[in-house]
Amino acid sequence: MAAEQTIEPGNRIASRWRWQWLLLVFPALLVMGVVAFATLKPVKVLPRVRPAPSFILTDQTGQRLTNEDLRGQTVLYTFGYTGCGAACDPLNAIMRSVQDDAARYATDGLPITLVTMFFDPVRDTPEAMQAYAKSVGVDPARWHLATGEPARLKQTIGGGFEVYYTPQSDGGFTFEPAAVLVDPLGIIRGEYRAQAQTLDTKIVLRQLDVLAQEMRNNTAAGRLAYEAAHLFLCYAQ
Repeated sequence: MAAEQTIEPGNRIASRWRWQWLLLVFPALLVMGVVAFATLKPVKVLPRVRPAPSFILTDQTGQRLTNEDLRGQTVLYTFGYTGCGAACDPLNAIMRSVQDDAARYATDGLPITLVTMFFDPVRDTPEAMQAYAKSVGVDPARWHLATGEPARLKQTIGGGFEVYYTPQSDGGFTFEPAAVLVDPLGIIRGEYRAQAQTLDTKIVLRQLDVLAQEMRNNTAAGRLAYEAAHLFLCYAQ
């Protein structure tokens, strides 16, 4: 019969103190780690602003385009009308720059689609949109121009994307030029507006790089770090 092992009183006390020390030190280390992460922000993300709206539109080819057709892709949206002229030049410049870099982002695991929503469906016919597409350098494989029924457009563009427009007596519109970035899950991750001075090609491209890095690295191993970055508002500028 095996001899029973006995724990000496001194060893029992040492073991108890070891566990008490661990119970005290581990929470302290955890708090220090949290504070360091929140302060140093080693991982940067774009904010999860809100869900993007659903929509049913018709594109420049006369085909139906819906938000579900774009699920799984990163989408950069702009808004305007075919007769907006110089007011839409900054928007088109941003879209062309992203269009030129789209292949690189796809290689980085961030397939990108561009969509310009037009809010003057009476004049923004498929033929007018096709002519506009040629004039601004649209690659139809990457960039959709689309419009729809007026009431739904108001609900989608104004109510969902919070981009507001007002018709004028001369047939034009007043509106704030804006772009909106939506991730593959349909969450708005970036809003770029003229009044906020964020409607800038460099800002949009820089934030696309941040989103591409998150999509590429947000695997099982890295998901905790990225969720912590969202929790502690480690937002890229």
